[in-house]
Amino acid sequence: MAVFPQYCFLENLAVRADGSILVTAALQQELWYVPPADAAGPAGPMLVHTFDQLASGIVETQPDVFYISTSDGYTTHESFLHRLDLRHWNPGEPVSAETVLQFGEPVGGLNGSCLLAPGVIVLADSVAGLIWRVDLPADHGTTTARVWLKHDSMASDPDSPLVPPPPGVNGVRYASRTGYLYYTSTAHKLFMRVPVDPRTREPAGTPEFVAGGVMADGFCLDEDASVAYLTSHRQNTIDRVPLQPAGHGAGQIVAGEPFDEQLIGPSSAAWGRHPGDYGRVAPTSPRTEG
Repeated sequence: MAVFPQYCFLENLAVRADGSILVTAALQQELWYVPPADAAGPAGPMLVHTFDQLASGIVETQPDVFYISTSDGYTTHESFLHRLDLRHWNPGEPVSAETVLQFGEPVGGLNGSCLLAPGVIVLADSVAGLIWRVDLPADHGTTTARVWLKHDSMASDPDSPLVPPPPGVNGVRYASRTGYLYYTSTAHKLFMRVPVDPRTREPAGTPEFVAGGVMADGFCLDEDASVAYLTSHRQNTIDRVPLQPAGHGAGQIVAGEPFDEQLIGPSSAAWGRHPGDYGRVAPTSPRTEG
């Protein structure tokens, strides 16, 4: 277990091929590195980079090349996408994050992201209540962004009595075997899916209800078992739900009941990269707020 500084607001994570982990710390505007569990050196987290805005989604598009999204989701709503090339990086060395895109209207505040196809990223916009599509150039061309899908289930709830108000669409993951993009909507306690056209990578239908009743944030998919594991940072649980709509919409709490102090505020999960990890070992990012 990696222990971060007090009040660190961990958001999303990506597991590298060697088992190390990159974690965004939203409010601190930082990216952290966690060594592999079997590393011989120091086991503590290491600060990699500090951004100018809240750090949110992180996705690996090719081996050791990552794209991190940042946003000012509360005032200006300015949002950016940054490219981080770690192919020749060693822990402790400085890194340079290249800003490749500034999002235009109607951007509100970016959150989770995932790879939809080679060169295609989708990003949840929790404030604007939509999902963006970003196309990465194969050479040195221009990175472009456009709205991929907007739906009522993705809307935020600014009038909620909760502080801060719960976001709308939050986590996104693509199930490549079945061709569905899954997403959570925290404000509406929804887990949804939408079919994806295998040729254009555009939505091929309307969003469909999968499960509900949990203020889920991020999640990981187990396509072998046809289930998802949802992290609920406000309810301090991890819930197992089927990927196929079951009608009743209920899941099963697999961690956090009874309450576990080591699982306060889980916000993201991703499968390990070692053989046998898929479906069994998933690092999560509880928030160390106190």
